[in-house]
Amino acid sequence: MKQGIFTIRSNIALTSDVWQMSLEGDTSAITTPGQFVNIKLEGFFLRRPISVYDWNGTSLSIVYKTVGRGTRAMSQMQPGASLDILTGLGNGYDLSKAGQRPLLMGGGVGVPPLYGLAKRLVKIEGCKPVAILGFNTASEIFAEEAFKALNIKTVVCTADGSYGVKGFVTDGMPEDYSYFYCCGPEPMLKAIDRKATTSGQLSFEERMGCGFGACMGCTCATKYGNKRICRDGPVLEREEIIW
Repeated sequence: MKQGIFTIRSNIALTSDVWQMSLEGDTSAITTPGQFVNIKLEGFFLRRPISVYDWNGTSLSIVYKTVGRGTRAMSQMQPGASLDILTGLGNGYDLSKAGQRPLLMGGGVGVPPLYGLAKRLVKIEGCKPVAILGFNTASEIFAEEAFKALNIKTVVCTADGSYGVKGFVTDGMPEDYSYFYCCGPEPMLKAIDRKATTSGQLSFEERMGCGFGACMGCTCATKYGNKRICRDGPVLEREEIIW
């Protein structure tokens, strides 16, 4: 974990309530896709945990949804403003288990961490990931073109059938894949667990206090004992989860 000051370079709307913010700063503490950052906002007591969409040595990109006063305040921030951010938080995805045809499944704002994962999986020789992105309706879709630009098969599912495959991400799952990675609301994760035929890794969304394991507020039970979603997660192995 590292604390640093980041400068906003851009902050643009992707849909009516989903935004992408690009920042400049030291990202050396981010080591794997699936990790998150915790952002301090002036006038708010708790930091806001946001998953990492993409990063390199000097830039960070996050995608977030405006669901409360804090994220609405973020959406109003302009380029040039500074943010105090904790980076390198959480346990991300393990790329070594992907195999040749990993399946990446994201629902809503569970999609962003999978982009950083896909971007790094395609650099592994022989690895050809498939992405399945789930949304409620066509107006909520984002990141489809970004995934396609990585030259990977990208399937979009909408619950109301207004675009792509009608249904949920489980309705877009192929029969043949080597491993799976997913992120999204718990009902989606449960549905994937019921249908999946391989091992996999699931990233959980959870309300957090500190974001680095001190407050114990996001503890959950696993087959191997209690784990903190912010520190031991948010990514957990399929075999350790207790539903």
